[in-house]
Amino acid sequence: MKRIDFHSHVIPESIIAAMCDDPDLYATRIEEQAGKRFFVRGKVRLELTPEFWSAEGKLESMDRKKIDVSVISPGPQIFFHSLAPADGARAVRLVNEGIAKMVAEQPGRLRGMAGLPMQDADAAVAEMERVARDFGFKAVEIATAVPSGEIADAKFRPLLRRAQELNMTVFAHPNTVGAVAARLDCYYLGNIIGNPLETAIMAAKLMYSGALDELPQLKMLLAHGGGFLPYQIGRLAHGHAARPETRADSGMSPRALLGRFYFDTITHEPQALRFLIDLVGSARIVLGSDSPFDMGDAGPAETLEEVPRLSDPERADICHRTALRLLGE
Repeated sequence: MKRIDFHSHVIPESIIAAMCDDPDLYATRIEEQAGKRFFVRGKVRLELTPEFWSAEGKLESMDRKKIDVSVISPGPQIFFHSLAPADGARAVRLVNEGIAKMVAEQPGRLRGMAGLPMQDADAAVAEMERVARDFGFKAVEIATAVPSGEIADAKFRPLLRRAQELNMTVFAHPNTVGAVAARLDCYYLGNIIGNPLETAIMAAKLMYSGALDELPQLKMLLAHGGGFLPYQIGRLAHGHAARPETRADSGMSPRALLGRFYFDTITHEPQALRFLIDLVGSARIVLGSDSPFDMGDAGPAETLEEVPRLSDPERADICHRTALRLLGE
């Protein structure tokens, strides 16, 4: 059965070269040691294995994971939302051109997902239109929150509306920001707890803000099994019924809106994935690896084998049918 991985990251050569040329602008050093390259920013020291920057390296990893097609997206380390708007737009263009080059080298097995310069909503719309026109990309990746505001804010509504018009899948990937980050600065909790929390916060705000009421055809994919959202949907729905402030901008229950999202399989617990399938249906779930990061799923094919009572139609949806719909293929 064909397997399509919708959550697979890259840091292409185009942006690596830019960071080498101007480490101060990007607040990043690219270090070489014993024939290896490392991405260094603050406490982060990440080995740039070939899977990050080489199409052949990505395919080698895909073969090991029994993946037929990967939709490759920028790693969150290269969102660059803290840069000035003009610098951020240039950086994102470099990233997207590097992704397009990797896809062009292996068009049968790679699909591209673009980053967006979220410092400026108009620039983000322009870049989304460019990658759709020039590269044929069918998906874009956004952060769950950016320094300039929340995805549910009115200023980002034109971006989401244009994504809906273009039939573009919007992949929301967490990047822990804000006051909660300080409490999570230990034990790697910024990733372990911060990432699923960020996704839940963003999705809840989209639900309560009325954004999803306005955008009934928006295709939004949530990373890491939807974070904490699916497993606390009852609390969100109860809050909507019990508290008037949650109904200020939307009369729709979060329980009804949950089915508007798509989810990947990265839950790290077969029972949790079974719950997600039962809750939203397999037609809303895609395979994900979060490769090549260590918090990803190194064996997504094997993960499915551990899910209780997985039927053949559910397996087909998760492995490829949902992904093909999101890609318009």
